[in-house]
Amino acid sequence: MSLLTIDIGGTSIKYARFADGKLGEEGAFGTPDNLDQFYQSLTAVVEQFKENSDVCGVAISSPGAVNKATGVIEGASALPYIHDFDIHAELEKRFGLPVSIENDANCAALAEVKFGAAKGLSDVLLLVFGTGVGGSVVMNGKVHHGKHLFGGEFGFMLMDDEHSFSTLGTTIRMAERYNKRTGETLDAIEIFEKAFNGDEIANEEKEIFLYNVAKGIFNLTYSFDPELVIIGGGVSQAEWLIPELQKQLQKIMEIIEVATFMPEIVTCEFRNSANLIGAAVDFSQTYANKTDK
Repeated sequence: MSLLTIDIGGTSIKYARFADGKLGEEGAFGTPDNLDQFYQSLTAVVEQFKENSDVCGVAISSPGAVNKATGVIEGASALPYIHDFDIHAELEKRFGLPVSIENDANCAALAEVKFGAAKGLSDVLLLVFGTGVGGSVVMNGKVHHGKHLFGGEFGFMLMDDEHSFSTLGTTIRMAERYNKRTGETLDAIEIFEKAFNGDEIANEEKEIFLYNVAKGIFNLTYSFDPELVIIGGGVSQAEWLIPELQKQLQKIMEIIEVATFMPEIVTCEFRNSANLIGAAVDFSQTYANKTDK
């Protein structure tokens, strides 16, 4: 038996058949701009897979804070029409199959723990660097959502008297600061290139970014004591990232002399397929939990 896995994004919705730990029969379509078309498009895909394969359920990766108890996607995202009602029950009724829904960052973390960079581990943090800093907390192999569903919302962490982790620990904000200082309109990749080529202002902003990412990782590591910290997001593709973060972490450990171990950090193994794979892992955990009850 297999699962239909679906990754709901702001601009596109991807789907695939998941069986024996692998994805197949992948496809995608543009994200609809209203709920009715959303239902129609997803139902058409489900019916196609029901007719042509042995799918036994639908596993969904979604933006927003997914409340597993109520079936409601809380919070906010680029798709306001999926929020604040029992969408889980509605989709099960339309699909005629069991459905699971989990936040996209949490799905990515589950994929890494089950099959990827953290395979075989139980306690892991995933940090995703994009327009802000998000991520996931995995404890005992399962997502820790928290009382208010804010588990993994690392971007709220205060880094100094005025600035959050999302303010100081993202390449977008780094580029904004550099361009404000210089009057240029460069993106992060161009600024990093200038920094490594000796541009003083670019290097200053690079160091601010890297130091604050390292500080965030250090604080989280010494709070949760995970086996591994996984870095995701566009900047994770830079080959220099981990060595540079290790240099910054060493500086921090020289300040905090009582710290006894260096945080272990790696970049994510899965990229575009992480949410699809992790949704399937979440489905298995969700229905195993219901069976256990």
